[in-house]
Amino acid sequence: MSRLPLFLLFAAVVGGAIFWLVTGPDALPADHFAGVTGDAARGEGIFAATGCASCHMAPGAKGEAQLVLAGGQRFVSDFGTFVAPNISPDATHGIGGWSLMDLANAVQRGVTPDGQHLYPALPYWSYARMQPQDVADLYAYLLTLPPSDAASLPHDLGFPFNIRRVVGGWKILNRERDFVVQGDLTEPEARGRYIAEAMAHCGECHTPRNALGGLDTARWLAGAPNPSGQGDIPNITPARLSWSEADIVAYLTTGFTPDYDTAGGHMVHVVENMARLPDSDRAAVAAYLKRVPGIE
Repeated sequence: MSRLPLFLLFAAVVGGAIFWLVTGPDALPADHFAGVTGDAARGEGIFAATGCASCHMAPGAKGEAQLVLAGGQRFVSDFGTFVAPNISPDATHGIGGWSLMDLANAVQRGVTPDGQHLYPALPYWSYARMQPQDVADLYAYLLTLPPSDAASLPHDLGFPFNIRRVVGGWKILNRERDFVVQGDLTEPEARGRYIAEAMAHCGECHTPRNALGGLDTARWLAGAPNPSGQGDIPNITPARLSWSEADIVAYLTTGFTPDYDTAGGHMVHVVENMARLPDSDRAAVAAYLKRVPGIE
């Protein structure tokens, strides 16, 4: 065998080894929850703010059935169709056998308990900004919900997106854990930033994405195409959203716009979740939106 094929083979082996090494799971440190105890009563509010039921309830679920997180909803994207899994407390088909650290690694690092990468259809880079106490409270509340024995369905993805290790490379290129809006914020603005950028993950829908599907934070909340292909998700920066803070609070409470239109699509669930939060939290989100840089 000539030297060139041997060199190419060697380069391929070394390159593959390096790729495998750098794309491995990035788990939270073992002491991440040192001294933290979850509280299910507080977790109910975290559950509403993070919108878990909106994606993980069964398709078409209404009322109390929305608390049965059986999964099954399908979310179309340019990379294929993602299917929300069962995250109910069922020990076999859900997360009933998960520890707090297992849940935290999933929602804040995109890593399963057995070390597999999760697809960013789960907004873990937003949830990565959450405080350990809030994650612990969320975990405690999730375990109080009704279990479901519905098996999680596989995603419908083509090559190479069906190779989970590729997600490790995506994470390196699209890692975003710090808050986007910086500066000297008031206490309500900082609280609103925490709700909007971390728990409610508003940017995941309202921010354009780059060619790899990562958030283009330079155009934060400037609107984006609807992944379903039906219309656009609006620009909610001050350059386009002229509503007063009171108007924003009213919309997040009732779903009615100042001109008496109503929320539609997935935003209906967002409003339902926001309406469950204290008035001060909705006011904080409104104050934050006024501090977001305006982008035409």
